[in-house]
Amino acid sequence: MQNTCPSIRRRALAGLLLASVVPGVRAAGSDIEPRVEALLQQMTQEEKIGQLTQYSGNWNATGPVTFKGSHQDHLLAGRVGAMLNVLGAERTRAYQALAMQSRLKIPLLFGQDVIHGYQTTFPIPLAEAASWDLPAIEQSARIAATEAAASGIHWTFAPMVDIARDPRWGRVMEGAGEDPYLGSKIAFARVKGFQGRQLGDTDAVMATAKHFAAYGAAQGGRDYNSVDTSERLLREVYLPPFKAAVDAGVATFMNAFNDLNGIPANGSALLQRDILKGAWAFKGFVVSDWGSIGEMVAHGYVKDQRDAARAAITAGSDMDMESTAYRDHLGALVRDGQVAQSLVDDAVKRVLRKKFELGLFEDPYRFSDAAREQAVLARPEHRQAARAMAAKSIVLLKNEPWPATKQPLLPLQPQGKTIAFIGPLVKAVEDNHGAWAIRIPGLDYSKFIVTQWDGLKQRLPADARLLYAKGSDIQGDRRDGFAEAVAVARQADVVVMSLGESADMSGEAKSRADLGLPGVQDELVQAVHATGKPVVLLVNAGRPLTFNWAAERVNAIAYTWWLGTEAGNAIADVLLGEHNPSARLPISFPRSVGQIPVFYSHFNTGRPVPPPDASGAAGSQAFRSHYIDSPNAPRYAFGHGLSYTQFAYSDLRLDKTRLALTDTLTVRFTLRNTGARAGDEVVQLYLRDRVGSVVRPVQELKGFQKLHLQPGQSRELSFVIDRETLSFHNHRLQWVAEPGEFDLMVGAASDDIRLRASFELLE
Repeated sequence: MQNTCPSIRRRALAGLLLASVVPGVRAAGSDIEPRVEALLQQMTQEEKIGQLTQYSGNWNATGPVTFKGSHQDHLLAGRVGAMLNVLGAERTRAYQALAMQSRLKIPLLFGQDVIHGYQTTFPIPLAEAASWDLPAIEQSARIAATEAAASGIHWTFAPMVDIARDPRWGRVMEGAGEDPYLGSKIAFARVKGFQGRQLGDTDAVMATAKHFAAYGAAQGGRDYNSVDTSERLLREVYLPPFKAAVDAGVATFMNAFNDLNGIPANGSALLQRDILKGAWAFKGFVVSDWGSIGEMVAHGYVKDQRDAARAAITAGSDMDMESTAYRDHLGALVRDGQVAQSLVDDAVKRVLRKKFELGLFEDPYRFSDAAREQAVLARPEHRQAARAMAAKSIVLLKNEPWPATKQPLLPLQPQGKTIAFIGPLVKAVEDNHGAWAIRIPGLDYSKFIVTQWDGLKQRLPADARLLYAKGSDIQGDRRDGFAEAVAVARQADVVVMSLGESADMSGEAKSRADLGLPGVQDELVQAVHATGKPVVLLVNAGRPLTFNWAAERVNAIAYTWWLGTEAGNAIADVLLGEHNPSARLPISFPRSVGQIPVFYSHFNTGRPVPPPDASGAAGSQAFRSHYIDSPNAPRYAFGHGLSYTQFAYSDLRLDKTRLALTDTLTVRFTLRNTGARAGDEVVQLYLRDRVGSVVRPVQELKGFQKLHLQPGQSRELSFVIDRETLSFHNHRLQWVAEPGEFDLMVGAASDDIRLRASFELLE
């Protein structure tokens, strides 16, 4: 077209643009790129910068609001590319109608923190991770996407894939725990669940991998705090779940609030240009977290908002959420030659591409359908799935026999019995949501959420009695409810206590220096336990808590996290044995804050504590790496979780004990359900590289399988180990597998290894 006159070229471009908005024909594949280019050439600089600007609506702000006044003028002028916190088909349609009055009629994106469900709330993500059930986790995200998309949402700011080894950090509840292998598998499953068959389907939303990167390693477990780590550890531990999200086709990334080794994540070219858009060839776009581009000023990395805009766009941040740095300064930076126009154009094209993929140019209102919204949110199968997911997320930490019966306390045998249900969370309603739950306008949660009291009461046989006492508040020092709790306990055959955090004690900006049971709840347990009645403890929380007194003395403990809409029914399912617990911890539980960080895949030291001898006696710890007032081991280890049945591991076989770099090794063994109940076992494979050019962890999870066995049933299981399984980043950051000897461990938890073997990798 180089010899064609300008007016003809303009008409051709306009025709190409018009061809992209024919109703009912969604742009896809090779059709999208020329349409993006054609639209870009029609845009003014102000309209381009508008596409890189995101504002919050007037509903449930999830950060400090920087934009004051009405958005209407900006929408009409095409100066807004996306909005968040606009809920419902009618509201999103109304905002979209304003954008459709702009010159180029570029549709808005609507984003929302759909973290663990939309109207139907599923367990918090850390609880779902405890299920180790990838199909169920994917289904949870699939249902959340279906409901959100029916309510006009195009884009969720999930999954959070940060590896977190410090439970003081409140956002540990949003992730998958401490392990990069498990975290990567869950990241992949959740992206697939949110995005469904393809973007543009009206039951799918764009997923966001966040927070890029290493936010979970914030110093002191304090939110928004600095992170200082080696690049090798960054690549070994914190980046793998993000790479898994890219492999799953994730549409967007979100930056982290933290600085990483002295550079705020928004300004990190290493993260955004070199790794994400370079080595990983990511084609989606990167959005800042709330106001975080402007916060580079407070970090002391840039002098003002103008400099923040320059640093962010240069480093690869595409969309500015709520700081207005791009809106106010990006145009002038380009005019002054401080920012290349090509950087702005690349960011705009990345945003436009996703709008075309979603089909918004064909029908801007395709996700804002009030009739579909009403039908989808009422689906009973969504609640059924939430109940099943919740039951799969409950970790049975302890279940010892009661001396009088010589039988484990759980499951309860309620026939003809009196049960006391005691604690401040027994009749809680919205606390069952946990943090980061969507609050649907007009929904009566007192009728929508199944409380723990209602869940158990409705399921007990007619000859069973259920008594209640609150005992104490979640926080505070009032003990005036203790007497009633003790009196109720004395009337019962068994006591169930429901204690823990309130929902607003975990999540963003909810870091805690003390991880004990809040208030006087620990004293309440002691007072009730002193009655001599058998006690089952339910712990509700968004993070690992420390409860050493109860852990050592209470007969049965179930970690119920925050389980969502169907919490009460799911807890009753487990207490009454209708669901055999199968969850396993995705994060280690410390004995005290002083142990943190405590995680299973640590390095050894030059002076490790010697393992117990054959009799179980501990060796001398003098001048060894240990505490003088605590064991090194966590209270409950990564992978721990009990069942109402038992499983035996046997007959471990390796098809070879020496393998070349091009070989694979197949591990086989037999698993048998030796108990009287059907149940699920999570079989875990760990490896240790005995000698490396850099020290290697004492254990690394390299595979797991969850399977269901009937009583007496056995199955042969297998894992395949190859060069990739054995590789790591050396001191030059090269991905290598080094020859040498490896220990292989198969078991039910990182500290419950049932089978062991070794093999050698050859030159």
